[in-house]
Amino acid sequence: MILLDTCVLLWLAGDLSAISPGAVKLLRHTESACFASAVSAFEVGQKAAARKVSLPKPVDEWFAAMLEQHQLQELPITGAIAARATLLPRVHRDPFDRLLIATAQEHHLTLLTPDPTIAKYPNLRTAW
Repeated sequence: MILLDTCVLLWLAGDLSAISPGAVKLLRHTESACFASAVSAFEVGQKAAARKVSLPKPVDEWFAAMLEQHQLQELPITGAIAARATLLPRVHRDPFDRLLIATAQEHHLTLLTPDPTIAKYPNLRTAW
């Protein structure tokens, strides 16, 4: 089972060439579920508001369409996940990434990410 990093979700929407061949293969041929975190909706919305990304529709509609189009299951940010994120070692300072790491750990998911810093966390499976 796979959790998508926010950048992977964005690339899935527009620039598949940015996704590694191994990650594309994993996404296309996995028989297990793929997940997107609610934190990714927030992060994409923040990026859109700062004009770092352009979306074809409002972020709430975009995120819902991505879930449906790519058959992704949404994972909420729970209190347990938020607390776990604060307890992680200070390897990565990005709060969005820390929440994604905690989500992957909480649900025993592999985090699909190109970020080598994320892969340094203990008790976390990553793929790229």
